Amino acid sequence: MPETDYLKIPQNRVGALIGSNGNVKKSIEKATGTILDIDSEEGTVYISPREDMEDPLGVWNANHIVKAVARGFNPEVALKLVSDDIYLEIMKLPLYIGKSKKALARYKGRIIGKDGKTREIIMEMAEVDMAVYGKTVSLIGEMDNIMIAKEAVEMILNGSRHKSVYGFLEHKKEELKRKEFNELVGIEEDKIEFKDGIDFDEKDF
Repeated sequence: MPETDYLKIPQNRVGALIGSNGNVKKSIEKATGTILDIDSEEGTVYISPREDMEDPLGVWNANHIVKAVARGFNPEVALKLVSDDIYLEIMKLPLYIGKSKKALARYKGRIIGKDGKTREIIMEMAEVDMAVYGKTVSLIGEMDNIMIAKEAVEMILNGSRHKSVYGFLEHKKEELKRKEFNELVGIEEDKIEFKDGIDFDEKDF
């Protein structure tokens, strides 16, 4: 049986993790088959497996859901992590821009954009959920989508203009659509086969 896990979260996110009348805590426990022991004063969370836990990854999933809430996500969004093909990616901004508080505020502002526009565009185009909290930018979604959103955020951190980032996202969205279509109809990536047996690469068009 999986062992008890332990993590520490920001104190101002403890309330979000517990929820009104403990409803968020209960939802996480029910979805993962675990028991959460939350120390409100210390901000520590112990995650234990229930005896009747069916999913061996229950504790692991609960850990990631708690981390997601701790990084600023709405608990309903964080609970998406119960799904096997949904992942959490946490980008630590100081690793990209250093420890300057001014730089941190400036780059967070660029990632969020005026009235939240840039954040919304990244979320919509890459089909991910995003939280900008403290010194982190966190992403929830399918792996391919997370990688696209992460690259877009890295472009901003490297000084790219928003227009360039939006163009990149548009291109990647089209690539994903084509990939999904090809998988749906059973076509190999970058290859179209015609009835006469002649193969054409898409780049030839």
